[in-house]
Amino acid sequence: MTTVTRFAPSPTGYIHVGNLRTALMNYLIARKSGGTFILRIDDTDQERSKQEYVDAIMEDLEWLGLQWDRVERQSERLDRYEAAAESLRRSGKLYECFESPTELDLKRKKLLNMHRPPVYDRAALSLSAEQIERYREEGREGYWRFLLDQVRTEWTDGILGPISIDAGSVSDPVLIKAGGQVLYTFASSVDDIQMGVTHIVRGADHVTNTATQIQIIEALGGKPPAFAHHSLLTGAQGEELSKRLGTLSLRDLRARGIAPEALLSLMARLGSSQPVELRMSLDELAEGFDLGQFGAAPTKFDAEDLIPLTRARNQHLPFDAVAEHIRGLGIPDDLAPRFWAVASQNIDTLEDLRHWAELVLEGAAPAIDAEDADFVAQALAMLPPPPFTEATWGEWTAAVKAATGRKGKGLFMPLRKALTGQSHGPEMADLMPLLQKVRAAS
Repeated sequence: MTTVTRFAPSPTGYIHVGNLRTALMNYLIARKSGGTFILRIDDTDQERSKQEYVDAIMEDLEWLGLQWDRVERQSERLDRYEAAAESLRRSGKLYECFESPTELDLKRKKLLNMHRPPVYDRAALSLSAEQIERYREEGREGYWRFLLDQVRTEWTDGILGPISIDAGSVSDPVLIKAGGQVLYTFASSVDDIQMGVTHIVRGADHVTNTATQIQIIEALGGKPPAFAHHSLLTGAQGEELSKRLGTLSLRDLRARGIAPEALLSLMARLGSSQPVELRMSLDELAEGFDLGQFGAAPTKFDAEDLIPLTRARNQHLPFDAVAEHIRGLGIPDDLAPRFWAVASQNIDTLEDLRHWAELVLEGAAPAIDAEDADFVAQALAMLPPPPFTEATWGEWTAAVKAATGRKGKGLFMPLRKALTGQSHGPEMADLMPLLQKVRAAS
């Protein structure tokens, strides 16, 4: 049987690291088995769904290289949901309710005050035809609940292991709102059957939904897919991350210069027993991916962990991959390969190349300690004008040493700071041939 997975975002905002974890796991399962990965846009909420977010979701996935096999949109499948709903009505599994939000809230509070679980009491099942008609005359719109079998729903979760949920402790879920909007629990169940989805990985906050969806799928004559629920992300100190996810959108991370390979490498191993190591391709990630290696405990995510991975990725990039970017910084073509060889070992993100380009083309403002001012002035007077060669640094420092008697760090550090404005960076012998200009000390 062909493996079929899906990533089903709602286009009501930009996708973030939590969404990516779900997308990546489903993608890797499909790719590892040669199966099908579906991008399903869950856009039944027409008020909140926007095309700009659909476009952004696709753009983010393409940036990461997560290529889908086909796209589905729930807004184009409304007739299928209506047919499935009618089937459930005929079988007595879908029933109409008329309580207002205020009435439901009062019922919940009463049950809680009695120290009982706030489970819907199924009062709508006993409504007569006359009561229903009276509600309609009052202007009430009905909404539809699924009649759960009050038994334990059990499955073996791909990450959490054996799961058992008592449906008697769960309210009959609303599948269709007043006004006709089909809700996620129902539309997703219909889609998973009709699209032949075989495996679903999603967050642990969906465990109770899964118990409900298994019953819905079975009531519609389908076979439930294999489910796995990954742990939820927390901040670096274990704090709740969900409130910050809006600031951890993929486009924000991209704007910070985080490399796609870094993000994928971290998210494919985070929360598992496998070490996080940079992988330069999705094929490499898929080869070692194993759901069984992931744990149930909340998983700490620190965006700063993406920096060293991005640095390592950039050091792996061949010149051809960055040639256009470097050309855009104004580096002459004849210097560009050497510029990349030197600068690539001294950056975190590609945006950091701008600093090195400015240094090479315009020179740096000298950083001169007061006690070194006379020494640096004497040394700079001995520096030949550009162009420099690989030998320039060694020849110049040797001449300065002979003239001043300085040596070691006392010789080299003030000269580095005078030429680059900083106390660290590339080997000066490698950097000197790139320098087009040296700023005079003020």
